[in-house]
Amino acid sequence: MSKVAIITGISSGMGHAAALLFKEKGFEVYGGARRVDRMQDLLDVGIHAQELDMTDKISIRQLVDRAVKEQGQIDVLVNNAGYGEYGPLEEIPIENAKKQFDVNLFGADQITQLVLPTMRQQGYGRIVNISSIGAEAYTPLGGWYHATKAAINMWSDVLDAEVRRFGIRSVVVQPGGTNTEWMSVSLDNARKNLEPDSPYEPLVDKVDSLFSKMGFNATAQSLAEVFYKAATDPKPKRRYFHSLADHATVLAARSMPNFYRFVMSKLI
Repeated sequence: MSKVAIITGISSGMGHAAALLFKEKGFEVYGGARRVDRMQDLLDVGIHAQELDMTDKISIRQLVDRAVKEQGQIDVLVNNAGYGEYGPLEEIPIENAKKQFDVNLFGADQITQLVLPTMRQQGYGRIVNISSIGAEAYTPLGGWYHATKAAINMWSDVLDAEVRRFGIRSVVVQPGGTNTEWMSVSLDNARKNLEPDSPYEPLVDKVDSLFSKMGFNATAQSLAEVFYKAATDPKPKRRYFHSLADHATVLAARSMPNFYRFVMSKLI
């Protein structure tokens, strides 16, 4: 029998590339996203794609129930769905901040709760949680996004301690800057979250300029390869990184916080 993977957030970027890669590797892939019109190519190659709202438990349950009903098993869950609610902390509406947690953290928890009974009955399973180097390294305007990714890391570690006795592992992938539309969407959100005549408008321009100059080399496809390794590694690690530079950035931010803050102050 083919192995079965559920992947969230498959309409674009890393999730889209991961769905195609897992399918190519022989998995039966189930997944979804809000933008159904951007998943036709996935449907064309036999991926079971459907509308998915990570803030709606009914929508999440429909995806999980379909996979279990049609395949009878779930080998891998990739919690990829997420976005960046960027903007100055003083001005982001609290409703937007709560939605950031609803999608990036609580949505992941909801779908995980639904797949765990099947994985536990099987006696095996792998939960791959897509975090970010932004769980430890930060930039201005990303406060709520960074908070959700730091939370995902801790949540995943606690989950792993609880479920590994059942043959299930929970691991984290921490991508760095990626050549996808994610950053442009996040900065668009930052501008939408500015109040009229905001004193933070120059800061948004500086952050935008900084990211434009950085020229991210990682692609959605190369990150999908990391997702696949995290999902199939015979001896899973707690953390997976795309590059040594990403890993080094996390280590520097964690072990030398004052130095990291100094560098940020010089860049922005």
